[in-house]
Order: sequence, then structure tokens, then C-alpha cells
Amino acid sequence: MRDHPTVNIVTELDIVAARRLSRYLAKEIGFEVVDQARIATATSELAKNIYLYATMGEIIVEKLEKDGRKGIAITAIDNGPGISDPRKILEDNYTTSNSQGVGLPGVKRLMDSFQINSELGKGTVIRIEKWLE
Repeated sequence: MRDHPTVNIVTELDIVAARRLSRYLAKEIGFEVVDQARIATATSELAKNIYLYATMGEIIVEKLEKDGRKGIAITAIDNGPGISDPRKILEDNYTTSNSQGVGLPGVKRLMDSFQINSELGKGTVIRIEKWLE
């Protein structure tokens, strides 16, 4: 059992639920409206990628506290096909779909930290963090 709120991503509606959860927790932590929108957008992109490429997975949202600072972490986990070249997908203008989303390069720009671990045939884990200024 997880200690953090989790949204299982199976349908398109789950993308909305993950977005809503991250925005709610961001507001609760004390993020301003603009950062709430950034966090929600990044979460939505990660959830959408799970839905499109892995068919199912989960989004975990955590409140962070370190050295007196507060923040939020979103972890996207799937058991999908994996990403053959994680560095390549972080290049601007690289896309594998015709979607209107910000893509992973946009997610990286919106957040303070971005970590990706992916193994072909086993899945992908992406963790992003945003800290209160």
C-alpha cells in the first residue's frame, strides 16, 4: 500500500483525475496559480504518455519537505514498451505523435528536476519535482 495519492491511468478520464490531483496538492502546499498550472500541465503530459504508449500505469503525487523547503513530486510508472533513447525524446521538436501537448522537453522545462529511467520491454519511470521559491 502506498502512502501517497495515486491515480491508475487506464482511460482518458484518468488523465484528468491525475491533473486534478496534482493541482489540488500543489495548491495545498502553497504554490501560486501559475505554478499550479505548470504542475498540472506536466502531470497531464506524463499521464497522457502512459495512456498513449503504455496503455496503463500510474501517477503518484507526493508532498516534499527538505531543509525547510516544500515541494511536490510526480512519478509516472508504466510497464510499457520502454524508450529506446531517453536523451533523444528530450530534444525539442522530437515527437512520436501529432499531439498538441508540451512533450517531455516541455515537462522538463516546467519543473525543477526531471529524472527518467526506461528499459526496453520493461517500462518507464519518470519523476519530476517542483519546489516552492
